[in-house]
Amino acid sequence: MIPQIDPLLKVAIANALDVCFQHTVAASDITLASTRKDFEGHRTLVTFAYTKALGKGPEQIGQALGAYLLANEPLVSGFNVVKGFLNLVVSDTFWATAFEAEVSTPTLSQLDPKTDKVMVEYSSPNTNKPMHLGHLRTNFLGYAVSNILKAAGHEVVMANLVNDRGIHICKSMIAYQMLANGATPESSGIKGDHLVGDYYVAFNDLLKAELKALEDQGMTEDEAKKQAPIQLKAQEMLQAWEAGDPEVIELWTRMNGWVYAGFESTYKSIGVSFDKYYYESQTYLLGKDIVEEGLANGVFYAKEDGSVWIDLSAEGLDHKLVRRKDGTSVYITQDMGTSDLKYADFGATKSIYVVGNEQDYHFAVLFQIMKKLGRPYAKGLYHLSYGMVELPAGKMKSREGTVVDADDLVALMIETARERTMELGKVLDFDTEEANALFEMLGVGAIKYYLLKVEPQKTMIFNPAESIDMQGNTATFIQYTHARIRSIVRKGTEMGLQLGIEANVPVPADLNKTERELIILLSELPIKVQEAADNYSPAVIANYTYELARAYNQFFAECPVFKAETPELIQFRVALSEVTGRAIKEAFGLLGIQVPERM
Repeated sequence: MIPQIDPLLKVAIANALDVCFQHTVAASDITLASTRKDFEGHRTLVTFAYTKALGKGPEQIGQALGAYLLANEPLVSGFNVVKGFLNLVVSDTFWATAFEAEVSTPTLSQLDPKTDKVMVEYSSPNTNKPMHLGHLRTNFLGYAVSNILKAAGHEVVMANLVNDRGIHICKSMIAYQMLANGATPESSGIKGDHLVGDYYVAFNDLLKAELKALEDQGMTEDEAKKQAPIQLKAQEMLQAWEAGDPEVIELWTRMNGWVYAGFESTYKSIGVSFDKYYYESQTYLLGKDIVEEGLANGVFYAKEDGSVWIDLSAEGLDHKLVRRKDGTSVYITQDMGTSDLKYADFGATKSIYVVGNEQDYHFAVLFQIMKKLGRPYAKGLYHLSYGMVELPAGKMKSREGTVVDADDLVALMIETARERTMELGKVLDFDTEEANALFEMLGVGAIKYYLLKVEPQKTMIFNPAESIDMQGNTATFIQYTHARIRSIVRKGTEMGLQLGIEANVPVPADLNKTERELIILLSELPIKVQEAADNYSPAVIANYTYELARAYNQFFAECPVFKAETPELIQFRVALSEVTGRAIKEAFGLLGIQVPERM
């Protein structure tokens, strides 16, 4: 187990407060922070919080505590007080002990098991079109959050609720009937989800033409939308589907099958997976019994026209319809039923919905409803709301066929990786298979990292060229750092150095500053995993990994590895490199990003 400095320092500070001021504070109530870069030290205690209780000034408190800790606590090798901030310098002895633990720890990021089960629902594609750039963000977020929660000790179920029914699906089907002449993915040479998506775009082109013709005849825009023949056909097809019409069901099943095959190919190429699939075609009728339950216990109320509502005005959400006057469900109705179904299936006490911020209101309503209905899992419902992804050129629109297709973007990034790597002459001794694997690793890694390094809630612009730069905060820079480390480790192994988790590595009595900073960063990986898990934020891990790679490159520049003064120092620096490479690989693995052995 890697020792953590904060719990140890908190106990020491609590003891110092008792000895110096006869003031009792629980160690768990003491707060420490990282010392600012412009001051000497590693951990900082804010003493302002104790002035009232102790009747002393903040600087006087800091000086007394610092002097006591320096004299009596081996963990502390120095201190300074800046106004109300006590900056503590942690001894190299502690960092040496921490590094020895890191060397012998097989998995640096794994935390102790927790008792709860978490479901993470993400992806949720529509079966009328291929996935686009926005889907990449939800897929990468959901997969990374799942991995991080697993590393934090949670049991995790990764779920995908597929939107495989509704009027939008029928639109693709109508256009296919009108235009396809029996085309299939095989006969057309087009990937299944792309083929179906082409007919969705074609439907909207046909609809636009009909709307224009009707408006030219004198209809208003609203009248034309209600009477456009192709729109009426789609509505009739939806009714036929709901009635179980065999021909409609057969076409729906066939076209959805093409899309599912296409999705699976995309998921494989971007490296995400699921434990459980749910389908709206199987869940859309759920929730009707919950409406009756809510009416019976007064959570819902019925209007004179027969529609059923819930009053959430006290929660700032107004009144929300949960069943139409004709008895049919609305979207929130099926989501209520699906949330019950998921809990019945897995008993997850936490359920995280990774869905864009345009659905913020919807999930706020859903969660309030489930709380008012007294569901045991309601307090664990959480909407991981993420911002939209745009390109430098602007927003995307699926119905106009102007979206950035996920498959095309992945292919573009892989090709860009190929061109950049070939230009730099990095793969001259690679065979074709190894080179192609590297290009894919770099291209997919560039997209994932660029989308994950930004906090989920922020709207962002994805710049393909910037994402694959060898310098700066990119996956490519971090992957190159890992390859450099592995080269050093291979050389060390060839020299006969003892490395790996069984190694007995000598640690210098006095660490170089960059060696110390690297060990400090390595010791923080479990802390970062917990922080990322608590906040459902892969950005914490992404930016930590970048800082680790930067720190390693600083170490590499300032501390010669194989030209070190003694054999023991060479072994230490190679071992430090090996542990750093292991940490980078683990951290990137949490994000679903691979790292190369050489590059």
